[in-house]
Amino acid sequence: MQRIRLRYTKRGRLRFTSHRDFQRAFERALRRAEVPMAYSAGFTPHPKVSYANAAPTGTGSEAEYLEIALTAHRDPAPLRRLLDESMPDGLDIIDAVESRTSGLADRLTASVWELRLGGVTEEEAARAVDVFLAAETVEVQRRTKNGMRSFDAREAVVEMTAVPAADAQDAGDRPVAEPCAILRLVVRHMTPAVRPDDVLSGLHAVADLAPPVPAAVTRLAQGLLDEESGTVTDPLAPDREAATAGSTTAPAPATAKAPEGSGSA
Repeated sequence: MQRIRLRYTKRGRLRFTSHRDFQRAFERALRRAEVPMAYSAGFTPHPKVSYANAAPTGTGSEAEYLEIALTAHRDPAPLRRLLDESMPDGLDIIDAVESRTSGLADRLTASVWELRLGGVTEEEAARAVDVFLAAETVEVQRRTKNGMRSFDAREAVVEMTAVPAADAQDAGDRPVAEPCAILRLVVRHMTPAVRPDDVLSGLHAVADLAPPVPAAVTRLAQGLLDEESGTVTDPLAPDREAATAGSTTAPAPATAKAPEGSGSA
């Protein structure tokens, strides 16, 4: 059985696609591309697809990951192209590697997020960031299926900066005639998970930062957190390195429809 790891995006209006909707679209793409999928056993067999740490509905992403199991060998690069052509625009398959190492989910320990705050100036955002980072704890609340839960949003934030709007990696439908602050943050994956909206709640609580319109949130990268540098590394790199070590003709990483500079930290 061969396993292929894929990186995909959620862009534009497709950021509002739920994880279940993506699953349905992806399974249709597998059928269209005639991928020789392995299936589970039992009365209701389903394709063997493992999803890892999907972004919340309503957030864009340049770095979502999944793994598929095949019953016949396929070259990852042509397979990626076939799947990408079979997916809706905005749900783009931008990378594929053969799984040669274990523990993909274990390498997803942090995310790089970009938050576009319409109606907020860069100066206001920078002041709020300074207050947030100076706090030892920032208690926020979130409603869960078991009721309201309080937790510390500050602990998970490794780094947060306000950057000029011109440096935004996801311009999207950002208005140009009014202020728009951009926050770039590295968030460690913890339990309970601290989401970008929790950080926004924390900024409101400690610095009274309240954007007049909902923030546009995009995950730029996710992977293993380098504790020394605070950067997030490519989780597929170990598989590429293992392929290179095992073959003198290792395939080059595939690219497709990715905006310039996206998905890097």
